Amino acid sequence: MPLLKKKPFTLLEPPKDLEPNELVYQVRFTKEIFRDYEVYLNRINLYRQRFWTCKVSGKGNLTYEEALVSEKHAAEKVPEIPKELMTPALRTIHFSMLSLKDLADTIAAKLQEHLFVGAELHGKRKKGDLCPCKILKVLEDSTVKTKYEVAWLDRNKKVTETAVVNRDDLIWKKSPFSRNSLKPFIRKSTRQSFPWVLHDKLAEKYRISMDPPQDLKGIVFIQDGAVYNKRKKDAMEVKDSGKLKKKKVEAEEAEATKKEDNHQKEEPIKYPIDDLLVQPETDDPVFTVRPLPSRDFNVPMDGVGDLLMVWDFLSSFSKLLHLWPFSLEDFENAICRKGSNVNLIVETHSSLIRLLKSEKDECFSAVQKRTRALKITLTNWTDYLCDFLEIINIGDLSTHITTIKRGHYGLLDAQVKLGILRELVNQVLETDIAREKLAGYVEERQVLLSMKRGEALEEGRKKREEKEWLKAKSVDNGATNGHGVDSTGNNQPVLSNGNHIGQNGQIAKNKGEAFSTRPNHASNRHLEIESKKTGKKKNMGVESQAEKGIDLTKKEASLLLRDEKIAASTWSIKERRRAYFERELEKRILHTNPLGKDRDYNRYWWFKRDGRVFVESSDSKLWGCYCCKEEIDALMGSLNPKGERERALQKQVEKFYSRICLELQKRSKDLATKIALEEAVHRRSTRVRALPRENPANAFLNYVNRWKED
Repeated sequence: MPLLKKKPFTLLEPPKDLEPNELVYQVRFTKEIFRDYEVYLNRINLYRQRFWTCKVSGKGNLTYEEALVSEKHAAEKVPEIPKELMTPALRTIHFSMLSLKDLADTIAAKLQEHLFVGAELHGKRKKGDLCPCKILKVLEDSTVKTKYEVAWLDRNKKVTETAVVNRDDLIWKKSPFSRNSLKPFIRKSTRQSFPWVLHDKLAEKYRISMDPPQDLKGIVFIQDGAVYNKRKKDAMEVKDSGKLKKKKVEAEEAEATKKEDNHQKEEPIKYPIDDLLVQPETDDPVFTVRPLPSRDFNVPMDGVGDLLMVWDFLSSFSKLLHLWPFSLEDFENAICRKGSNVNLIVETHSSLIRLLKSEKDECFSAVQKRTRALKITLTNWTDYLCDFLEIINIGDLSTHITTIKRGHYGLLDAQVKLGILRELVNQVLETDIAREKLAGYVEERQVLLSMKRGEALEEGRKKREEKEWLKAKSVDNGATNGHGVDSTGNNQPVLSNGNHIGQNGQIAKNKGEAFSTRPNHASNRHLEIESKKTGKKKNMGVESQAEKGIDLTKKEASLLLRDEKIAASTWSIKERRRAYFERELEKRILHTNPLGKDRDYNRYWWFKRDGRVFVESSDSKLWGCYCCKEEIDALMGSLNPKGERERALQKQVEKFYSRICLELQKRSKDLATKIALEEAVHRRSTRVRALPRENPANAFLNYVNRWKED
């Protein structure tokens, strides 16, 4: 149970006389039940404060739920002490006045004196050599010292022979229990510290008395079931005796204030809060109905996650794998294709196996001893794949080795193919080549982020200097306005310091002034060059976007092109540099993160190379996707920003909204084109028999790996 400010915390009992149909509020992780919503909300806010402590590990500054998780993980690391040693260990802990560190050392020293069945230590043989051994049996003998039957172990911990040795011949080279491993055991076994007191059930199980020992009767006492240190309490009473009157007055004032607050209106809830706590209110906007995602997948539902993971990895590291990128639809259709081996699938497996083979790691160490062609080709890739499946030895996949050896890989189910690819990807991620690539991305991202921060700091410094300069000039020369004449004879406003303001709004200094608000062209030349390149690419991108728009007339497309060109031309150097950094950081992405979660913990994924927004259920059993702009708009309209998760999800969708819609428009146009081509092929097939590969639905059959290694 987590500690509240390092003190035990008791959960509330459920209310009495609950009706079967009564509306109540329950805390998810404590199962506490409340009738009043405000009391329930206050309890939730208490659990969300960061002053909880993990009882087992002692880690602080946690929320209640984080402390529960920490206790669960720490409990798994608590050493399993043999039953023979539990009683002496618990007796040492019970009513001990030592610190945690000293108590752990004391228990470790005592347990080292006790030997038990199954203990692995070192023993002296007849020749005097120390050899590892394991205690098999304790031989009780009242007349002679206790003897032990041990088994001598070799380097692989296999039993070579047995013998009977004395206690003096057995030595611990290393303590079986360290101080750090015993600390969680002590915390888990006790309900309070200084003095350390065992849990009642644990003491009863091992028949340990709950009464203080004789030597501590004058030091500790029991009151209301709790054990107190008398010396510590007396010292606190003496220290607080002078403040007793003050505390009494403060208590009376607090009670009066509390009564007044009860009559006042409750403070409004501060949003955002946990999504499950959000209640509908009268001033809420009208939320749209969240659209149901499409679940039209060719692969089985439990294989969609593997499909997306493998395709995202192959697309992100295509250059490293020397694999020409392909769309998610082509990959899905190739996976589901049965019959002959599809070139896309063959190239995918070959590129992964080729990288593993070049790494020469343990995965293919056994392959080197076999007679295999040095080069992986389209004819022998299945031999290497079978070797890989034999090495990883996963039961569900190893059963298909015979089918693959016979040349019938294409007959495997889509789930099996995805499982094989998943294991290949996991193995590739553990290679030094992949790790070096990721480490390089990390370093490059750090350099880009450092440059971005440096430019932001420099820009802020220049703005402050300009503001201070203008303020100083305004103070020195006053705020008198005048008029001047420019070189064309037109009147221009003149500041009191003699500076002219041109028609474009910029300040033109007199020749004697050294400061200029315009950027330094010599120092920022590389920024302007990059801006020109970015502007040119932006204009080209705008043109392509307009040309590829779907369901737009020529007039609408031209208006869209004109508006976006105007927007692109008005970009400042700052905006272009920001776009440049975002673009470069995306090229060096380490892994794909979800956009966020909704109220029910469903995760939303967006892959930039596909365009669709995928929805993964909280238990990862169901998948769906949104395929058009109208569905994205409806999704955003259904998110409640009062909840923490949906607020964060809404911000991420808004951030990528224009790009998501653009990709979905391209996808819709490609789909319309594909349907038109299919109809054309169908009409043609009535006259002339068309080849299967000419059908757009079979575009994946025409895949060619243009980046294939020679």
